[in-house]
Amino acid sequence: MKLMHVLAVAILSLGLAACQKPTKPEVVAGSTAGTEAGAQTSGVESSATAGAATVLTAQQQALADLKQKSVVYFGFDSSEIDEQYVPVVAAHAAYLVKYPTARVRLEGHTDERGSREYNIGLGERRAQTVRRALLVQGVAEAQITTVSYGEERPAVAGSDEAAFAQNRRVEFVYAQ
Repeated sequence: MKLMHVLAVAILSLGLAACQKPTKPEVVAGSTAGTEAGAQTSGVESSATAGAATVLTAQQQALADLKQKSVVYFGFDSSEIDEQYVPVVAAHAAYLVKYPTARVRLEGHTDERGSREYNIGLGERRAQTVRRALLVQGVAEAQITTVSYGEERPAVAGSDEAAFAQNRRVEFVYAQ
């Protein structure tokens, strides 16, 4: 009988101990007391900081992936986006929608054929075409700026069709 009372008290004690709320020791700023609590708090802060770093890293990774596809090429004397570059524009739009603080500059370029004035206008039309495609997909106007360099900044030197094709482009340049 005595053994039953001891077992009952032991089980009751364990049950009550399990129901107690853990108490956090207070840490006074500037004191060395509670170093274990400081380590625990530090772990929580590190965890929160790590979470923010993970988000930033995810954005940086997404941007790095986009930079591999950061150019849309155009046909001769054209400002229409070719079907093969629609997914490139869509990927940039998805990134910009997901990260509304991101900013992109669309740089329009042409090959060397045509007058300087004509090429500046054609580069601008190309950049505006890509801009409109981004806006249609939900990108905010404030995230996009455009500039036309015309023939002034060729990607490739040369006066053959291969060089011309690489110079007719819009480049996505993200703000750092």
